[in-house]
Amino acid sequence: MPQLAQRVGRAKPSAIMVIAAKAKQLKAAGRDIISFSIGVPNFLPGEHVYAAAREALAHDSGQYGSNRGAEPLLDAFLKHIEALGFSGYGHANLSIGIGAKQVLYNLCEALLDEGDEIAFAAPYWTTYRDIADIVGAKANVLHCGPEQNYKLTPAQLDAALARKPRVFLFNNPSNPTGMVYTRDEIAALAAVLVKHPDTWIITDDIYNAMVFDGIGYHNFVFAQPELRERLIFVDSVSKTYGMPGWRVGLMAGPESVAKAVTTLNSNHITSVPEVITAAAVAAFSGPQDISQAKCIEFAERRDTVVAALNAIPGVSCPRPQGAFYAFPDISVAFGMSHGGTKISNDVELCAALLEAKGVACVPGSAFGEPRALRISYTCPAAQLQPGLDRIAEFFAELN
Repeated sequence: MPQLAQRVGRAKPSAIMVIAAKAKQLKAAGRDIISFSIGVPNFLPGEHVYAAAREALAHDSGQYGSNRGAEPLLDAFLKHIEALGFSGYGHANLSIGIGAKQVLYNLCEALLDEGDEIAFAAPYWTTYRDIADIVGAKANVLHCGPEQNYKLTPAQLDAALARKPRVFLFNNPSNPTGMVYTRDEIAALAAVLVKHPDTWIITDDIYNAMVFDGIGYHNFVFAQPELRERLIFVDSVSKTYGMPGWRVGLMAGPESVAKAVTTLNSNHITSVPEVITAAAVAAFSGPQDISQAKCIEFAERRDTVVAALNAIPGVSCPRPQGAFYAFPDISVAFGMSHGGTKISNDVELCAALLEAKGVACVPGSAFGEPRALRISYTCPAAQLQPGLDRIAEFFAELN
């Protein structure tokens, strides 16, 4: 029979969703499962979002929408990014996608030819590597371990950009580590980027509203405005507004890039539906109190999680300052056993933890750091401390 295209062989199922599916299966079978695996905000948007969706549904035209995005949504997004610090952008600088993931995929299709290099730091969001593989790009992964708080240094960036990659992809705040770059750290990296004018810069900053400790959100273009001509900012409604299932992502960048992404949209998604567009407009334009309250709550949860993890002998968890993830170094367990089960790596540890204690976490190797695992602490509040206690029990039982 005919064969599938070679690129399909380079596509892999999301490791995060595989773990989440396994946890769901065990729960359906009657197991008491606490899931720290999938990165969903675990809250719903305000009533004004649903009201806008209902109103749009009542007056639905049933027609195709704009490939770039409906004008009310573009206007709302412009106000949103102006509040963040991006000024001077217009509709021609924007485009939309079915979630930030699709925007990132479109950007890689638009900016990378087969064999081009894309550079990004590890730990990285799993999809970065997957998209690079699918489009045939060469990934230059810059390893940033726990000893440097999982953050990229200017020296690492300078060495990577000397190779003249076509794209540098940057994530702040970080999934999976929760780390946030300070104003000074962003300025230092921006100074390096200025020295290497042949590389596109994509900043995947969809957690920009989930920043703790007063550290603030900062972008390279704020420090070095001349980077604007080759920098693309990506955002979505998923994490900030509790709307991951609504699938709305947007980009702001040079007109040529926004036009390319819009053209790609015209060839596959056509547009985002009217009802979803109305909901996204309401999210960006309406009250922000739920997001602000959740940011405070997640910061408090962060404190609980980090304290519990660092209390486990041999485990080290750098202190995240954003998003809703912790990324502890659990390599102390390698070479040990739990209930007769040998643990040689992060994958075996997560499997044993799920089987023995009913706690689902994602192995760090899925994010390019096999010494760690990712904890998403957006579970129901009543499950947080019991889940952490189970992890502590698991490590105490190692021999």
